[in-house]
Order: sequence, then C-alpha cells, then structure tokens
Amino acid sequence: MNLQTLPGLFISHGSPMLAINPEQVGPALDRLSLNLPKPKAIIIMSAHWESNALEVSTAIRPTTWHDFRGFPEELYEIRYPAAGDPEFAEEILKRFADAHLPAHANSTRPRDHGVWMPLLHMYPEADIPVIEISLPMNMPADEIYRIGQVLAPLREQQVLLIGSGSITHNLRELSWHGESDEVPEWASTFRNYVVSKLTHSDYDAVLDWPTIPYVNRNHPTLEHFAPLFFAMGTGTRFSVVHSSFSMGALGMDIYRFD
Repeated sequence: MNLQTLPGLFISHGSPMLAINPEQVGPALDRLSLNLPKPKAIIIMSAHWESNALEVSTAIRPTTWHDFRGFPEELYEIRYPAAGDPEFAEEILKRFADAHLPAHANSTRPRDHGVWMPLLHMYPEADIPVIEISLPMNMPADEIYRIGQVLAPLREQQVLLIGSGSITHNLRELSWHGESDEVPEWASTFRNYVVSKLTHSDYDAVLDWPTIPYVNRNHPTLEHFAPLFFAMGTGTRFSVVHSSFSMGALGMDIYRFD
C-alpha cells in the first residue's frame, strides 16, 4: 500500500454553534478534507482536555460529550460515533516513552467538542479512527511543541495530526448577539503577529508566548492557544488555510504545517 504524507493542522474550533451554523469555517474544513488523502487515523489534541500529565485515549468507542451549557437542544442531539483505536493508542504511548515523555492511558474519557465539532465538517461519515490526546497544562510551550515533534513521523503513515483550539479566545469580549462584526485591533494585531512569525519560520517567537502583543487580552487562559504549539511541532513549513473572525474578536483561523 502506498501511504501518503499528511500535514499537521491547527484548527480554531470556535463556538459550539459551529456544529449547526458553520459560517465560513465549516466549508473551509470541508474543502480541506477533500484536498487531502483520506487519513488512516486522526490524532487530535483538544483545548478541552486539560490534564496534569500527558494522557492518550485508549477507548474503543468514546461517547460524544456535549461539554457546554445553554445552547439549542439540537446541538445536544449530535453524535460523532467514530471509533477509537486502542492498539494504535498503545503505539503512541510507546513513542512517548521512547522520547522520555511520560504519558498515561485513559480508557474512559469521552470525546469533547474540540474533537467532534471540527471533524463533523471534515469527515461527517465518522469512519476514520480518532485518538484524542490531552493538553498537559503543566508543560511549558516548548514541551507541548515536542509532543508534536514526537508524533510528526506518523504523518508519513497517512495519519492526520490536529491541534484544536482557537487563535484568539476571550469569550468576555465577543459580540454574542451580533452587536458588532468589527474586529478589534488587539485581536487582529495578535493574530497578525503570530502569522507573521510562523510565516518567517520564527517558531521561537510564538513559543515565547508571554511576549506576543495583547496575549493576555486574547487568551486570559492559555488552553485554546497551546494546541498551536503541538501543531507547530508537526511540520516546518507553515501556510494559512483559512482566516476569519466570528462575533468580532473570535479568530477562526486554520493553519497547515508540512
């Protein structure tokens, strides 16, 4: 069998409403999947599985977790029944062990919306095994980056690596009711700085995240930005797949690493 190399991706998954109101990013995710060879498996690090130590889901078929409140009822009826792959998960754990990255198996973790929401638009048939890995929030940025580096060779085995977060994520400053679609300067400046550094292969400037302009206003907490560090580790050639803002300041960018 001829295996094709897949990229690593960073996907801004936005509000849970993306599942039923795809705006611009849903079609962009659909087009992206159509332009890639079909993955043999997907490994995804989600902003919504924060952990102390690195964990890997070994569940056979994780349940769809609606890890949010106060949204329309139809959102809670959505299921994403893609299988897990315990055998492949054990291989991932071995790769981490060989790289001296302590990691643990987790067979009970349900699948949060940072996983199933973007995959609904990319692979709606849910016929590709999906393995979620956690976001170890005690790790510095360069160690999260190294997780991506350790898994990067799997791209050559037609495995798709995804960091699922958001390029900006300050929920308190969003226009939830459509008051304004104008993108504030602090959000666009932050986004443009990150893209400029990645475009010029200055990954160190992004990993040195406290020095990025307006970082605290865009990310009062770091969990939606940190999956970008993982995605950066998967490839050295950066490109922008999609760029837009939703509700004013919520960045919906998709980045590709080859």
